[in-house]
Amino acid sequence: MRRTSNYRQQRRDLDVKMTPMIDVVFLLLVFFLWTASFQISEQVLPSDISASTTEASGTSDTPPPEEDFDEVVLRVLWMDGRPQWEVNEVPVDSLDQVRQTLKSLAAIKSDAPVIVYPDPEVPLGHVIDLYDLTRLEGFQQVQFTASEPVLEAS
Repeated sequence: MRRTSNYRQQRRDLDVKMTPMIDVVFLLLVFFLWTASFQISEQVLPSDISASTTEASGTSDTPPPEEDFDEVVLRVLWMDGRPQWEVNEVPVDSLDQVRQTLKSLAAIKSDAPVIVYPDPEVPLGHVIDLYDLTRLEGFQQVQFTASEPVLEAS
């Protein structure tokens, strides 16, 4: 006589249920999208800029800033072993004069982007001083460029 097998009766359904797994993955995706920040993170470089300069402050033949401008281009050059500055292609003699020019530009339009274009020979300390100076004068969008920026004619 043949004995009946209980194997088929005890066999469980071994299929993987995909619906709960898809729900969990969807919830994780939604969580990460909601918590993600899609802004470029900008880090503040702490440094101490001294307000005193040893050079005598004289009058400059710098023309007054234009009322309508889109961006401010700061150029740092290295000539004869010392830095030279240009603000919107206008030569400036000292870092204090750069500060005064930036202060007057910030009074007109402080939300304008500032583009810092250093020469490759300029020591990093002078570039960081210029960056800190722009942040101290109220500009929030400070960018660096390795290629020469083109000023738009208004």
